[in-house]
Amino acid sequence: MPPLTSHTAKLTAGQADLLEKIVRDGTFELREVPYARYSGMKKDLNVTYYTSGKVVVQGKGTEEFVQFVLEPQIIGEARLGYEMVLNPELLDPRLGIDESGKGDFFGPMCIAGVYVNARVLTAWKDKGVRDSKNISSDAQIARLATLIRETPSCVHNVVVVGNEAYNRMHARNGSVNRVLAWGHARVIENLLGQKHRMVPPPIRAISDQFASDKGTIERALMSMGRELQLVQRHKAEEDLAVAAASILARDEFVHRLKALEQEFGSPLPKGASSAVEKAGCDFVARHGADALPRVAKMHFRTSFRVRGLPEPPKVEWKKKG
Repeated sequence: MPPLTSHTAKLTAGQADLLEKIVRDGTFELREVPYARYSGMKKDLNVTYYTSGKVVVQGKGTEEFVQFVLEPQIIGEARLGYEMVLNPELLDPRLGIDESGKGDFFGPMCIAGVYVNARVLTAWKDKGVRDSKNISSDAQIARLATLIRETPSCVHNVVVVGNEAYNRMHARNGSVNRVLAWGHARVIENLLGQKHRMVPPPIRAISDQFASDKGTIERALMSMGRELQLVQRHKAEEDLAVAAASILARDEFVHRLKALEQEFGSPLPKGASSAVEKAGCDFVARHGADALPRVAKMHFRTSFRVRGLPEPPKVEWKKKG
């Protein structure tokens, strides 16, 4: 069996504080990692605790750190190698769905779905499959996406809502969440169209709860999707099936964004920052405002600023009920 080079665990607030003392004891070189509360590295070992409550241990020293530090000193029990025994539901056949591009001004929205069973989950053990937001390198995303796509018994599908289609759908529906719900429903339907490849068949589909009303996705489900149990929860990416879907969605988004950059010969940064706004101004200056809907999400306030238009008034969001 190959040596353990990656391990993920959920920590309580108290356990996270104990681990932080170890990471900050001077033996680790501290570093900044997106979405992390703290992170340290030393020879053959990286330890990162994310704001989501998860700790990720990586490197050749992973197994030793988990067995002699993390479990006995922090968690207080031996779990390594017993995860599936302690929680048999982790091996349930299921679909995981996630998206990428929702918060990016440039580029499409990509929604991915992945079917997993016990064989797939076992194959991914210690391979580093995790929420794409916790992976900072596009190259690592690409490597893991290849691993996921090439895993025997894994069935996957990606729906890409290109910018022009996205802008039409958003204008018609008036809501990002309705567009996203349609994408989730479409991916589930596409996957269930390959149900003959899923052994055993999935018993549920899991996705992030991105809308306050859980019925947003349920109303969008198509004929086959309505026959499946739909589980929506916050931080759904902690489920390995959803994490794999997040990687495929991000990998597709990165490739599509690069293709748009090549097509127009203009840099199109990720996200929605001041750098993105400057790139938008440069794009409009070079290609004209009429070309912007081909590469950008036009309901973003950035689109008004880069075209020199007054921004629409902000609408105060109020929770229903």
